[in-house]
Amino acid sequence: MSQETQRAKESIWKDILEAVILAIILAAVIRIWLFEPFYIPSPSMETTLMTNDRIIVNKFIYKINEPERGDIIVFQYPLDPERDFVKRVIALEGETIEVRDNYVYINGKRLEEPYIQDTMVSNFGPVRVPKDHLFVMGDNRNNSDDSRVWGALHTKYLVGKTVFKYWPLNRIGGID
Repeated sequence: MSQETQRAKESIWKDILEAVILAIILAAVIRIWLFEPFYIPSPSMETTLMTNDRIIVNKFIYKINEPERGDIIVFQYPLDPERDFVKRVIALEGETIEVRDNYVYINGKRLEEPYIQDTMVSNFGPVRVPKDHLFVMGDNRNNSDDSRVWGALHTKYLVGKTVFKYWPLNRIGGID
């Protein structure tokens, strides 16, 4: 084998190694700071998100925008930050939330929630959401461990906003 052929083979392997290293670095950067996959382990968000659905979470969005009512967020569970939870933002800081007669009220006005399937069986509040906090609830209200149980969520626990379902394939698509 000539020296020229040997150099060409070494150059190809060097190019492949550089491409693999670059791909690993890019994947790490994307996962750590931009987008991360999660799975849904419980029925608390049904029927919007079903048990075992796989989702993509935008981890950067809340660095430039504030959470909005209706966002489906991933956050560290305040009572055990090693666990991640998925819930819907219902009330924002400074707002008063109340659940009565099977409906959610924000500052005394009934919240329209077309994503709710079952009637809630309990009343709650009224409670004012503190500064730097959000009030979050699962869509499956009768089967959800949420802010009604452990209080308003401090924004320091936010991981990101759910933006896409990618599994199972028959449920692939954006998140409403």
